[in-house]
Amino acid sequence: MRTLNPAWALCCLPLLASHTALADGVQVKISNDGTEDIVVTVYDMNTRPKSVVVQNARINGFSSLPISASVDASGMANLSWTATSVDSNSRKCGHDQTMGLGNDAAVHVHADSSCEA
Repeated sequence: MRTLNPAWALCCLPLLASHTALADGVQVKISNDGTEDIVVTVYDMNTRPKSVVVQNARINGFSSLPISASVDASGMANLSWTATSVDSNSRKCGHDQTMGLGNDAAVHVHADSSCEA
């Protein structure tokens, strides 16, 4: 019968550690919860300075966009977003922050407020 050599196990530890490092992110779905198309920019608030995850992405009404975001020390993603309607005759805007997002979470974005100057 063969036995596992302890040196073999030690050789594999760096591979396991690098696999864990590559998995330090969560998948999040950015969902347009309205009927009108919007243009969305999403920021990852876990990076310093905060970084753009998606810039000026058009999301059709009731559609979604999958993204990957980095995690904080507790393993959660923290995002902020801005949205603008694509209808130039009736421009609407929206923005918000969503904290503590786990894997496969959904962030509902919308542009239903007046745009500030």
